Amino acid sequence: MFKKFLAIFTLTFSLINVALADQANPQVVMKTNLGDIKLELYPEKAPITVKNFLDYVDNGFYEGTIFHRTIAGFMIQGGGFTQDLERKEVRDPIKNESANGLSNLQGTISMARTNFPDSATSQFFINAVNNYNLDARGRRPGYAVFGKVTDGLDLVVRISRSPTAPKGGHRNVPQQAVIIEKIERLGSESKAN
Repeated sequence: MFKKFLAIFTLTFSLINVALADQANPQVVMKTNLGDIKLELYPEKAPITVKNFLDYVDNGFYEGTIFHRTIAGFMIQGGGFTQDLERKEVRDPIKNESANGLSNLQGTISMARTNFPDSATSQFFINAVNNYNLDARGRRPGYAVFGKVTDGLDLVVRISRSPTAPKGGHRNVPQQAVIIEKIERLGSESKAN
């Protein structure tokens, strides 16, 4: 009887620890004109990246930006352009944290960057499929994963399949604008703008 009690107690304690660990990670909701995408961020694995992203969130930077690049079977990218495809002014680039052990799996959010590894600013992408080719390999830097979708993955996949066309010097721009109306923190992590 004692062994059964101990096993139940241990299992319950483990589940509470897992739940508390999940609560420790910041949660945000990305409100779009097509629906909401909820995300959990990983500050322990990508502290610089999460802080950078949340600074943009807390300052309302993403309000009115769009997903300007969507590719079926790949990803959706946003966080840097207005609906008129005007580039928003950003802060200095951050250090690439792609060697953090996280993989570009379906539903993960990563920082977009140029060919220069430490060039990420405000733009991010959400993987619509597993994109292992975007991970760091040995000395080759990848794209830094810093969170995952917890609700709304179906919307991410649907957005990735949006009909696209070239526009304003960009390829793969959704023909129907996918607008990020707001990104805000959830729960106890909420901050006023």
